Amino acid sequence: MSDSPPELTTRCCIAGGGPAGMMLGYLLARAGVDDVVLEKWPDFFRDFRGDTIHPSTLEVLRALGLLHGFLALNPDRAETLGGVIGGLSVTVADFTHLPVHCRFIALIPQWDFLDFLAREARRYPAFHLRMETEATALIEESGRIVGVKANSRDGPLTIRAELVVGADGRHSTMRAQAGLAVKNIGAPMDVLWFRLSRNEKDPTQPFGTFDRGRILVLIARGDYWQCGFVIPKGGFERVRACGLDAFHSDIATLAPALADRVHEIENFDSVKLLSVAVDRLECWQRDGLLCIGDAAHAMSPIGGVGINLAIQDAVAAANILIPAFRRGPPRLEDLKAVQRRREYPTRATQALQVFLQNHVIRNVVGSEKRAPPPWPVRLLGRIPVLRRIPARVIGLGFRPEMPDALKASNH
Repeated sequence: MSDSPPELTTRCCIAGGGPAGMMLGYLLARAGVDDVVLEKWPDFFRDFRGDTIHPSTLEVLRALGLLHGFLALNPDRAETLGGVIGGLSVTVADFTHLPVHCRFIALIPQWDFLDFLAREARRYPAFHLRMETEATALIEESGRIVGVKANSRDGPLTIRAELVVGADGRHSTMRAQAGLAVKNIGAPMDVLWFRLSRNEKDPTQPFGTFDRGRILVLIARGDYWQCGFVIPKGGFERVRACGLDAFHSDIATLAPALADRVHEIENFDSVKLLSVAVDRLECWQRDGLLCIGDAAHAMSPIGGVGINLAIQDAVAAANILIPAFRRGPPRLEDLKAVQRRREYPTRATQALQVFLQNHVIRNVVGSEKRAPPPWPVRLLGRIPVLRRIPARVIGLGFRPEMPDALKASNH
């Protein structure tokens, strides 16, 4: 009797069930390409993930016929983004003029979005989602990646595939196993995530406050706020050392309307640290392996664009890979084409984020004094039409993608 682990065969094995992995798995299966998505957790309920579904992603859902079902989940809608910067209340982005069907950001817990994609994907027999299954190693033969080794709830598992896609996040095992070089661009801050209850008198739109060395961002999630408190890189221990009362006071100062609720943070165990990283792969692929989403490029939380860049990667990858799969196993040149398609929007978005980190975020978190609002912010306050520019960059990005490869498929 053989003691070797069970073996599966598929055309595409996708490591990671986040937005990039689930969208790519859906698109491939809808086009009839057999794929297996591996998700290491038993469910998608990971708190303090990004919740912002931007107009670019909503346009993709509309093109796929999924928008009505998604909106039936009743996400909150943000038609503008604004905040208080250096004492000035300003609307930074106005999405109501975008040339799209949905002129708003949809705010919904990421686990609900992923559950939705999983339900839709299961309609296609070519889609296979394996929860509690983590890809741990690549299988390489004659210089080509031909599958992965995984640990599942039932024990070790081998999955052989024509293509492996690393969509396993910013700490990607797949890219590390492949030896792909990562360029660390850096970030001057970390974010502390926590919850505070929300009542009917609170505002409905997300907003942020930048003042006196502190930044607080509030995102509505039904009956509570998801709160992001920005601190200097590596500064969590200093926050803890100052004590819970000082932390409560900082929050109340930035959001006076929530001062009566700061006691809901009973200890620092309910505060989660997000170590912010901005990086990207120099090369996204090896023969038989492609990385997308955070595995290819970790984004700053500025603008909440990470989910949407990942979705755009998945759509672009599907547009290139579906015709490739119809010819046979995707070639290395097909994988390089995905990077060529998505590298410009990745670099442009990261360059903008780094500019904002260095000229806005760093100036705020590095000072105990109230700094005057930067001149671009003052212009946004005075000239409303200018708010359409950040709305376009945030809402649509530098190269929005549409799922054109499905036009020739039977769906």
